[in-house]
Amino acid sequence: MNVQIPERRPRDQAEDDQVQAFQVEALDVRGRIARLGPMLDEMLGNHDYPQPVARALAEATTLAVLLGSTHKQVRRFILQTQTDGAVDLMVVDITAPDRVRAYARFDSGKLEALSAPGTGALVGNGHLAMTIEAGGDHNRYQGIVALQGEPLEAAAHRYFMQSEQIPTRLKLAVGEKMHPGGAKATWRAGAMLVQFLPEDSARAAQADFDPGDAPEGHELHTVEEDDAWTEAQSLIETVEDHELLDPTLSSERLLWRLFNERGVRVFNAQTMTAQCTCSRERVMSVLKSFPQEERADMVEDGQVQVTCEFCGRHYAFAPEEIGVEDASGEAGE
Repeated sequence: MNVQIPERRPRDQAEDDQVQAFQVEALDVRGRIARLGPMLDEMLGNHDYPQPVARALAEATTLAVLLGSTHKQVRRFILQTQTDGAVDLMVVDITAPDRVRAYARFDSGKLEALSAPGTGALVGNGHLAMTIEAGGDHNRYQGIVALQGEPLEAAAHRYFMQSEQIPTRLKLAVGEKMHPGGAKATWRAGAMLVQFLPEDSARAAQADFDPGDAPEGHELHTVEEDDAWTEAQSLIETVEDHELLDPTLSSERLLWRLFNERGVRVFNAQTMTAQCTCSRERVMSVLKSFPQEERADMVEDGQVQVTCEFCGRHYAFAPEEIGVEDASGEAGE
């Protein structure tokens, strides 16, 4: 039975902090488009990051939101970088379906020494790990790709080629929106991902990896690219950064610009929010898990103080709240 899909014009009203799934059946592609505004600005505002560090974390957050939304039945998605660069650690933690938190650790001395602190130079060499927790009886999955002083967008492309083996194209843009009257600039980001998923998997075949040390005269393996995927990639290449960042341009309108001749089907959008999972109860539980001697060493000026690295929220505990013995030698409840 054929199901009639209703047709309508794209919405003109722009939306922020949403991930919009879409499908272009004529080209056998599926994709996601993410547009982040107030949510991203709020999350970065929890920390006084230098501008280059905030930009790098914005890129990581946008990439995580985009990639995390492509997996079904996911309870938690974590993107993490560990490298030798000025920004040696970034973590973006997404609790399905919509809660996002992020954190970056950086070395001020290394940061000042950089003459052109783009994301690739900031992060340096190391690895990018993506962890998927489905919950229940499902095993935890982790995919890892090397970072080689390149933009995160390039590393994501290599991940899909090596690990997922799905023809994928990704565009990512981050910028600051200036406001009149000297008001503080706000962060914005946009990203689009398309994947070629034909029913006949042979159409999505890709060339083998370059062996690197092949004998002279060795003929590299090549695969002729499917026409539909060639067309889809050429259309995505026309997307410019300002289109992904434009707060007045809706995701549907942008998709219509690209695929109106082929027809594009959109699905319900998922709204994302900046929300940390920390709480006073959780922090207290963590503190109580430490040995008694270590808890006692944490006491300063009659309190144990903890600041959440993700949201910057501050918690203060009396020693007896976490079971530290008082002066008489009696342990608190």
